[in-house]
Amino acid sequence: KEAGGGIGGGAFGISCLDIKSFGASLVLFALIMALWQFHPYQPILAITRSSCPLIPPPSTAAAATTTTTAVSFSNSTADRAAPTAAASARKAPTLPSRPRDPNKRELRPYGSAAALFVQMGAYRGGPRTFAIVGLASKPAHVFSTPYFKCEWLPNLDPAGGPPPRPVRTKAYKMLPDWGYGRVYTTVVVNCTFPSNPNAGNRGGKLLVHAYYSTSSRRYERFVALEEAPGSYDGSRFQPPFPYEYLYCGSSLYGNISAPRMREWLAYHAHFFGPRSHFVLHDAGGVSPAVRAVLDPWVRAGRVTLQDIRAQAEYDGYYYNQFMVVNDCLHRHRHAANWTFFFDVDEYIYLPDGRSLEEVLGQLERYTQFTIEQNPMSSKLCVEDPTKGYS
Repeated sequence: KEAGGGIGGGAFGISCLDIKSFGASLVLFALIMALWQFHPYQPILAITRSSCPLIPPPSTAAAATTTTTAVSFSNSTADRAAPTAAASARKAPTLPSRPRDPNKRELRPYGSAAALFVQMGAYRGGPRTFAIVGLASKPAHVFSTPYFKCEWLPNLDPAGGPPPRPVRTKAYKMLPDWGYGRVYTTVVVNCTFPSNPNAGNRGGKLLVHAYYSTSSRRYERFVALEEAPGSYDGSRFQPPFPYEYLYCGSSLYGNISAPRMREWLAYHAHFFGPRSHFVLHDAGGVSPAVRAVLDPWVRAGRVTLQDIRAQAEYDGYYYNQFMVVNDCLHRHRHAANWTFFFDVDEYIYLPDGRSLEEVLGQLERYTQFTIEQNPMSSKLCVEDPTKGYS
């Protein structure tokens, strides 16, 4: 047959017989491929994997032989047999273990009974001195020799200069709780450097190295204080100070009477005058009624109330009051000319109409004085003004 209209005017023709032969071949090829899918090809792959054109070392050859043999019996063991046999062939001979001495005992520690140091606060005491206040294990400080070292790590030079060298000094510790500690005792760590480590006001970090004992090099290293660039102000260590008098209160705990707290605070706010401030510490004794009494004074800027209920986790003397008052002392060391420490069930009274300024003027050459305690009268009314009811 003639075919016209082909591309480029050429002729192209296919006979009917050729089309039938091509279709039959295509069907036969598809049938062969379908049957091939059911052929067990895993043994072929396994044998191919175990075959190698090079002569293997004896151990490898043994592994290959074992693998081929395993394939002839079970396909599922082929993949497991080869690695196992090879690993056994490569395994080095082990020496017999020495018998364990039944009389050699082992001590296995679990947990920790008390922390080496628990920090509450860290403060500058002046241009070159710092104080870190906290708790520490009392048995460690009574029966061992823990000690501290201090390190000032300056910030990097923003201009890209060489990294500054850290400044180190040995600290000394103080245990101010008169031996009343329990599981924990109060520790004040003093770091005094030869000069101001932040004289350039670049900022930096105060690092403390707390060593477990003098016979061990084990220690804990932590950042106790950090100063931002430009934050150092040496003028705050010199008078005039913000307040004339500052009160540092002990831990407030138990069932505190709200009316008595109102009476106590009003009395001493008048006694110390307008240039005074009160720092109170809530160890669980500030109930909603007591807080309602304190809130107006807090809003007026006369009272600071700090939540120290976290101290209950550390068993110390009297709600850790030695730590609390020492923290208040160092935190507000340069806030007032005089700092007073007494409890909210105690009142300061000056007999014979003397003023507080007059009394403190006579004590100005001293850095510390104590106030004589006198039990308060149990009588609500004075029966005879000529008699003393103290």
